[in-house]
This record gives sequence, structure tokens and C-alpha cells, in this order.
Amino acid sequence: MSQLMQQIIARAQQNKQRIVLPESLEERTLTAADMSLRDGLAEIILIGNPDEIFALGEKLGLKNLDKAIIIDPATSEKTEEYAQLLFELRQKKGMTIEKARELVLNDPLYFGCLIIKSGDADGQISGALSTTGDTLRPALQIIKCSPGISCVSGAMLMITDKPEYGENGVLVIGDVAVTPVPDANQLAQIAVCTAQTAKSVAGFADPRVAMLSFSTKGSAKHEVVDKVIEATRIAHEMDPELKLDGELQADAALVASVGEKKCPGSPIAGHANVLIAPSLEVGNIGYKLVQRLAGADAIGPILQGIARPVNDLSRGCSVDDIYKMVAITACQAMDAK
Repeated sequence: MSQLMQQIIARAQQNKQRIVLPESLEERTLTAADMSLRDGLAEIILIGNPDEIFALGEKLGLKNLDKAIIIDPATSEKTEEYAQLLFELRQKKGMTIEKARELVLNDPLYFGCLIIKSGDADGQISGALSTTGDTLRPALQIIKCSPGISCVSGAMLMITDKPEYGENGVLVIGDVAVTPVPDANQLAQIAVCTAQTAKSVAGFADPRVAMLSFSTKGSAKHEVVDKVIEATRIAHEMDPELKLDGELQADAALVASVGEKKCPGSPIAGHANVLIAPSLEVGNIGYKLVQRLAGADAIGPILQGIARPVNDLSRGCSVDDIYKMVAITACQAMDAK
């Protein structure tokens, strides 16, 4: 396990957060919950029938599930309270109290987000069974976006064996997962949110954000370059203290000698540890090329922009992936309070 991941786990253990795992009858999820409880990673909240959860745990040989908080929507004294809350939040969108009760009883992803909205939990992880849409829908309907943010995005931690790049070889890249073609305002939001992820999860004391393009400071002219320039301006307005520059080509962002040649005087060029791709296809293709060709360790995607952390797993995820995401979500939750 990388040194960075060990640090993330240690931070989670030192300040335990309440993390909901709604897919409690999924074997990998339940095994990761057991590991998290064993290691004191978080207070784990499981949603479902306790008899069924313990029966599966016994079948899997799990030993720590008695430390979990298990909430069964069929018997919880808060089920009606959560249904009323969902109705109040969504009635202008056509939600009826009957539909709200049905969702609360039958969709644990909705139930988990309502626990968080009510202040009874700090974050949620799903996706081993559910689609990204299923994970995001209740999060955006119930928890909503962070103040000043309207664009959800996904960041990837890239751990390389090249200490001369990023933060001792670690870089944070966004967006790699959610918004296909962000406009300038959305791209600025992605930059601010990714810098925050770099602080809360990767532990960067000093995020240095490069807004990437195929142009460096006017070396090429195109409307997609104009978008990055405008996004850079907006991001500066959103967070005047954030260290950010653009537009920069990737080599100018990462390599000190190239940055000095192409962009002399820039505080970011050659020293960036946070990279913002101009579109989802660039971010997604880019991180996968680095992962496969350079052997970098890719951790994520980590969803950002939601008022309280809700993270999405691949349906092909491993137990270890879920365990790591518990720690990551816990670190996000500390910063979101």
C-alpha cells in the first residue's frame, strides 16, 4: 500500500466519521465494512435487515459486524421522519408522500442520503451494485451541491514513482468521471473542488493548480483555449487565495525547465500538483494512459462538489477498493463540516 494511502487511513482512524454503506448484502461491501470496523477506520452504518446481514457475515466468516450500526428501514423509528423530509425536499418536483415512503422503504441509497441530510451520518459509498446515476440521483436531490457549486466532478489521485513531479510524485487530476464538456464556469468549479480534494484527501498543504490546454499563454488560438482562459479567470474570482494558473500545456505545468521557458514568472508552471483537464475525455484518457503506460497507482474517482461526501464505486471494485474509499470519504467528511 502506498505511503499516501497509509496517511489517508491514519487520518481517518484519528477522527472517525460515520460512513453509510447502503449495499449491505453485497459480499465485497460487507467484507470491507468488517475490515473497516476491525481497523477503526470509521463508524460504519449498514442499511438492511440485521438477521440477513449477520447471516451473510457468518457465511463470509466476518467477526466485527457487531460493531456496526445497522438500520432497518422496515422497523426504524425514523423511517416516517425521513419520508416526510424527502417529501418536503422534492414536493415541488412532483414528489408525493406515498412515493417518498416507497423510496425510503425500498431504496437504501435514498435512505442513506436522508440519514446524512438529517445530520446522523457524514458520508456514503455505493456503486458495487448500483450505477453512477443511482448513486448520484439521491445525493443531488437530497444533499445537494456545496454552496456556490452546481457541477459535480470526479478527481483521481495519481501516485507515481517520479518524485520530481507534483507533490513528491503525487498528482490530483479532475474531472475524470462526471461532466463530459464543462463550460468555463463549470471548469472553474472543477478547479476549486479538485484543489479542495487535494487538501482534504491527499493532504496537500499547498495545492498548485494548472488549467491544462494544448496552448500555453497564447501559443495557440482556439475557442476551447478561450474556455480555459475564461475558466482560469472565474476560478480566481471564486477563490482569490488559490494558487492557480492557465492556460498551460502539460509539460509546462509539470516540468520546471519547460515551465520557465514557456511561461517565465508563473508561480505554477513547472510546479503544479493539481491538473485540471479541459474536458472529461481528456481527463479520463489522460489518467488511464499514465496508469497503464507509466505504472502509476490511480485511486478514485473521488466525487466532489456535493455538500457532504457521497462516493461511487465501480461495479467491478475489489474489497480493497471499498476499504480505501471508506478512508477517503472519511477524510472528505472531516473537511465538509
